[in-house]
Amino acid sequence: MRRALPGLVVAIALLALWQTWVVAFDIPVYLVPSPLTVARTLVADAALLGRALWVTVQVTLLALAAAVLLGVAIAFAFVQSRWIEAALFPYVVLLQVTPIVAIAPLIIIWVQNPTLSLVICATIVALFPIIANTTLGLRSVDAGLADYFRLQRASRWQTLWRLRVPGALPYFFGGLRIASGLALIGAVVAEFVAGTGGTGTGLAYQILQAGYQLNIARMFAALTLIALTGVLLFVATDLVTRWALGGWHESERVGR
Repeated sequence: MRRALPGLVVAIALLALWQTWVVAFDIPVYLVPSPLTVARTLVADAALLGRALWVTVQVTLLALAAAVLLGVAIAFAFVQSRWIEAALFPYVVLLQVTPIVAIAPLIIIWVQNPTLSLVICATIVALFPIIANTTLGLRSVDAGLADYFRLQRASRWQTLWRLRVPGALPYFFGGLRIASGLALIGAVVAEFVAGTGGTGTGLAYQILQAGYQLNIARMFAALTLIALTGVLLFVATDLVTRWALGGWHESERVGR
């Protein structure tokens, strides 16, 4: 609560300023709706927006899970062989720097299942932080501990699971925090592309429909749900990080 209170106070102040500005200058609803109007829209369209939110959350969570599984597996392969890393890492970077908006239409055309195509797009966006951070963590082992393991004639498997993996966890969870937000961004962007083709039921599709209908209040309501989802994902990954590292790692023990 101590950590959340300052941000909550700022949020309330900004909402109050927004409401005052809209009322004082009589801003039309079709330009900028007030926070109270957005709240009423959230209640009135709860069923429609709730279904759309569930679709977006499903795609985001599936993409995040796929990014974690693929990213960790690829990072393990990179650590085991410098040749594999040199051969494949440029293509990982290529996926990262290629705009998902450019390749999403192709993926949606090639993959017949709409949900699977959205998950693939979101996975591509969320994959790089997991690979980069986990690889860095697996390589950032204490030199003295590595020498001790060699003196004890530890196998490569024992060194990996008892030294490298514990040391890489803070890096992995740092990448997970970033990937959770990127998975949501990838899901929304893919839904936008799918929605322009007349398919899709996620929040991005509702934003498109609201824009066509000039229903700006519903558009703001959908944007609010996307923002809240991103915040909840970050909080969830932060709680998992504290649960996994809080008992032993310095990054979570400082200040307790």
